[in-house]
Amino acid sequence: MTFMTSSTTAPSPALHRSDGTPLRVLVVDDEQMLTDLLSMALRMEGWDVRSAASGFQALQSARDFEPDALVLDIMMPDLDGMAVLQRLRQSGNDVPVLFLTAKDAVGDRVAGLTAGGDDYVTKPFSLEEVVARLRGLMRRAGTASIGEGEPILHVGDLSLNEDSHEVIRGGDEIELTATEFELLRYLMRNQRRVVSKAQILDRVWNYDFGGRSSVVELYISYLRKKIDQGREPLIHTVRGVGYMVKAPQ
Repeated sequence: MTFMTSSTTAPSPALHRSDGTPLRVLVVDDEQMLTDLLSMALRMEGWDVRSAASGFQALQSARDFEPDALVLDIMMPDLDGMAVLQRLRQSGNDVPVLFLTAKDAVGDRVAGLTAGGDDYVTKPFSLEEVVARLRGLMRRAGTASIGEGEPILHVGDLSLNEDSHEVIRGGDEIELTATEFELLRYLMRNQRRVVSKAQILDRVWNYDFGGRSSVVELYISYLRKKIDQGREPLIHTVRGVGYMVKAPQ
């Protein structure tokens, strides 16, 4: 991997439809919290996301929304994921499908893939894994195009790969949680620009914390320990305003 120093903001990941519009993903799961988390992670990719809480809702949304990929839970109360997929395929809809399920038996995986599913993730899973699997599915299906910019952000000797989710500083790979990664990505996309706690909450968490900005301070401290400890700082606090990432002068 090549490392470089840049003082300009690197481009956002450019995985989109061939006409340049955002990719469409339909998330189907009857667990509201899980649906919200998945939708948030996929919107961070710049994709257009809708959700459904049942099999019948999924079929209606698939007709109306015409998604480029489907994240589909197998176990649902009305019409299970296998039946949803069967009806989609019978209607001529060949949208790529990523199955989600709590079942981890080999037989269940084989059944899902044999039924026409394209990939299979077992709960619990990481959000990064789901995003990576979806990117791969849509690229292989030919529904996604890659833009001109490389998916790697650089600030000084720190690099962040938006496709592989690798973070490296000075040749050392740094392990980040999903939230830490999204926070660092947001800061790096806006390098040399001060972003407020409110902006970070809205962009990274996409959730109303009722003004509890202490969560931002907490995660900034996590990042500093992993990114800056023992090195020249890249993450800076602008008192009374917010935070900024910038390379040393």
